[in-house]
Amino acid sequence: MRYDISGTVMQTVSIDLAPGETLFSQTASMAWMSPSIRMDTHTGGGIMAGLKRAISGGGFFITEFTAESAGHIAFAPRFPGQIVPVTLGAGQSLVCRKETFLCAEKSISLDIFFQQRLGAGFFAGEGFILQKVTGPGTVFLDLSGEVVEKTLAPGERLLVHAGHVGMQDTSVGIDIQMMRGFRNILFGGEGLFLATLEGPGRVWLQSMPIMNLAEEIGRYLPQSSEGGGGGGGSVGTGVAGAAIGGILGSMFGDN
Repeated sequence: MRYDISGTVMQTVSIDLAPGETLFSQTASMAWMSPSIRMDTHTGGGIMAGLKRAISGGGFFITEFTAESAGHIAFAPRFPGQIVPVTLGAGQSLVCRKETFLCAEKSISLDIFFQQRLGAGFFAGEGFILQKVTGPGTVFLDLSGEVVEKTLAPGERLLVHAGHVGMQDTSVGIDIQMMRGFRNILFGGEGLFLATLEGPGRVWLQSMPIMNLAEEIGRYLPQSSEGGGGGGGSVGTGVAGAAIGGILGSMFGDN
């Protein structure tokens, strides 16, 4: 398998497959492919496997792409950002946000990961259930905006605004910390809690969380009119609802 990532803010990953090589993705991720690539959509291990992926924010089905002869396939994310390729050793894992997984070699396993700390699940911007990818093999992960990778030493901590954590090594702990200062809480706009990441391990931070993008789009959508404005308001409301519904559906795995 050979791959090439092209683009800046709307990237694609193009992959050349040798005969018999297989990739898999969650549905609606493939952009284009050679006629020699065979598609096979299934639950990826039965109903329970599909349910576990759906609970973790993915899709109930996955699609496998197998090269019957040498072929080419490309995948593209739904939102502006960067595609991060990671090669994992046998048993090595990464914890990812729900919308992060793009595609991977067949040898990669995609599973659910449970937050162990109650407060982190409620307030750290991740939720209780995340995704976990485990090697061996190469996985392609899609983070929003620009990506900054940091390596934390043992005991080193980093405070992060909710939503900017893209993925992390399983050795990195996550908890919450209350924002300090009364005026910071009321007027700072950063919320009441920050996520606290503690090393050792690597973390990948994303500059543009999907929810931030949805909020900015929502500011510019037509608003419904009060009173006798007529039909324009209802049309605007329908457009806004459809747009925001589509964004949120993509976030939570409504493929």
